[in-house]
Amino acid sequence: MPQKIYPRSKDKETVYLKSVISNPNIIIGDYTMYNDFVREPKDFEKNNVLYQYPINRDQLIIGKFCSIACGAKFILNSANHSLSSLSTYPFPIFFEEWNLDVKNITEAWDNKGDIVIGNDVWIGYEAVILAGVTIGDGAVIGARAVVTKDIPPYTIVGGVPAKPIRKRFSQETIDLLLKIKWWNWPEERIRQHIAEIQSGRIINLR
Repeated sequence: MPQKIYPRSKDKETVYLKSVISNPNIIIGDYTMYNDFVREPKDFEKNNVLYQYPINRDQLIIGKFCSIACGAKFILNSANHSLSSLSTYPFPIFFEEWNLDVKNITEAWDNKGDIVIGNDVWIGYEAVILAGVTIGDGAVIGARAVVTKDIPPYTIVGGVPAKPIRKRFSQETIDLLLKIKWWNWPEERIRQHIAEIQSGRIINLR
């Protein structure tokens, strides 16, 4: 993939995320783009990936050809407070105040795991994705949805918390798309089949 920042020469509100990320725990696939008409889109790492403290080593993984709308947020584990404790107050974070061992700081929150986004996923305006969630290939996350649970491939979800609205295609088509995995094709092959991909003529992609 070309290592340019802007997919469109006159559009400074849309960036290829892979070209603007420096955090090794944020892994972005080729051609995944982010649009922001409110803030600087190159600051995605600072403004949109929240509570990703290095000590926790949790990851945000986003596949190829994803479309992420303005204001979408990814909230990692350090935003949580431990619910197994008798208090939700994060004592381990304030280890100096309470003479606690700094090595136990991660006990302040429940660790639910990484956020993993598949390929060709569309994440709508100001949607929120919580720690531990996996979103399947081809899924669509509605505007301002709050995703608290895993989303199957090619499923449209919306609401708070996000719930399935419908499947995008028949199960037969979904199974075939997951087998084809067009997003892993060489660039030239994708270029040759853009018309079929856009028109839904999956029979020509077999």
